[in-house]
Amino acid sequence: MERNGHAEMAMETVRNGGKQTNGTGSDPPTSKVAAPDDEWTILERVVRVLADEGYLGPATDQKPVVEFEYPEDLKKLIHFPMDERMPSSADTIERIVRKVLHYSVRTGHRHFHNQLFAGVDPYGLTGSWITEALNTSQYTFEVGPTFTLIEDAVIEKCMQLFGFGQGDGILCPGGSMSNMYAMVAARFRAVPNVKCTGVTNLSEPLVVFTSEDAHYSITKGVHWLGIGLDNLVKVKSDQRGRMIPQELEAAIDSVRASGRKPFFVNATAGTTVLGAFDDFSQLADICERYGVWLHIDACLGGTAVLSQRHRHLLRGADRAQSLAWNPHKTLGAPLQCSVFLVKERGLLHECNAAKADYLFQQDKFYDISYDTGDKSVQCGRKVDAFKFWLMYKARGQQGLEALVDNAFECAAVLHEEVRRRDGFRLVLDEYQYTNISFWYVPSWLRVERPEQETAAWWQRLYTVTADIKERMVKRGTTLIGYVPLLHKGIGNFFRMVVTCHPRPSYASMMFIVDEIERVGEDLPRKI
Repeated sequence: MERNGHAEMAMETVRNGGKQTNGTGSDPPTSKVAAPDDEWTILERVVRVLADEGYLGPATDQKPVVEFEYPEDLKKLIHFPMDERMPSSADTIERIVRKVLHYSVRTGHRHFHNQLFAGVDPYGLTGSWITEALNTSQYTFEVGPTFTLIEDAVIEKCMQLFGFGQGDGILCPGGSMSNMYAMVAARFRAVPNVKCTGVTNLSEPLVVFTSEDAHYSITKGVHWLGIGLDNLVKVKSDQRGRMIPQELEAAIDSVRASGRKPFFVNATAGTTVLGAFDDFSQLADICERYGVWLHIDACLGGTAVLSQRHRHLLRGADRAQSLAWNPHKTLGAPLQCSVFLVKERGLLHECNAAKADYLFQQDKFYDISYDTGDKSVQCGRKVDAFKFWLMYKARGQQGLEALVDNAFECAAVLHEEVRRRDGFRLVLDEYQYTNISFWYVPSWLRVERPEQETAAWWQRLYTVTADIKERMVKRGTTLIGYVPLLHKGIGNFFRMVVTCHPRPSYASMMFIVDEIERVGEDLPRKI
């Protein structure tokens, strides 16, 4: 059979290592595409650049956390428009990469404490690089055989850790999506025909309950899933940020009396701001009494399960129907690494399956129970489980536990220093997790008597908090977040987040306190 000319040319290209020829063995005279060997050298360059810029290796404070520039100024330093017509050289790409890194935030810096995540575990980063290089998905065993079994092992381990028995789970693209998986599963279990009829045909509108301190993903989830913001009840929390069980029960009674159907309660293990853990045993009692699904958003605080000393914070979590955990937060797995667990095996597939016959053929030559794609809302799905799996293989249970315990110990050191040092004031006397929240009152703003702390005085302190943050960012010395709790009548305060990576220490905790004090004392003295 005569070969197609295009096919022959393609085979010749393969035989020549990717270099196109004109059929005589010589290169085409007007080729604008860089040779494959030249293209791949960029990876060697990037590793060197990452090391030069302080993004690889043990954390140091030799470089600033960030070289801050305002958006309009940054546009003058880096050419952002995508208007190149011709290929760029490796040298040009290296220069571009260096600029991007130079003006990016070094989340692995020992003084980055701005978010619920920080630096990455080197073994997790190794896993991330490998999965990116392989560029595979894992909706079927045949396209991701090892990674399918790795995710299976990670889910099995997590079910053991959280006491979920023979349940099921999946890796999700973030904790917000994990929480939505939980709502979808709960909705299907409460009203199985909703998959066909949709929410608009329900005789009883479905209602979600969450605490006023819970993550905003619950608010987004009820919108995205068509439940509606009017059917989201935010339950009051106590001073420490924990949902009040009696308030939940009263809210459920009220919703039932209104002719609506309570179906989902979101509890929290480690609230975003105060790091509070709800009383899962009491909430489970209420949910069982009313036949309501209990989900636990443990995206932040779930890491406590790895510590013998601190896993008591999750007591009663095994009574929930579902749970979300993000190892990419406290533990330092590379973003993103989000685990969703459900206690009822088979529910995810039953709830989410679309039965695409071009992927999930029923007559395959292997056990199709390992094809996980039909229990996912995604088709293409990154193999995030490998990052946590490799971390566990490298460090073992004891190594991970040591990292978690060190983070808790350093948070306790910070807590005590803030408690004892003049000018600092804790938002709460005690904290359950590694989030420590406080104010700094500069000496020139301090008053002698409590009655002098007027509303205007407090407003000035809230402004001072933001001013201190701004100056530290512009100096590049540290990044630490400030937040208000408006539903509790509290304005801006510092929320210091202690994570496992880069490994915190007594010295790094003292630096934060010293820096805030130094910057605060240098502020203009306006009361």
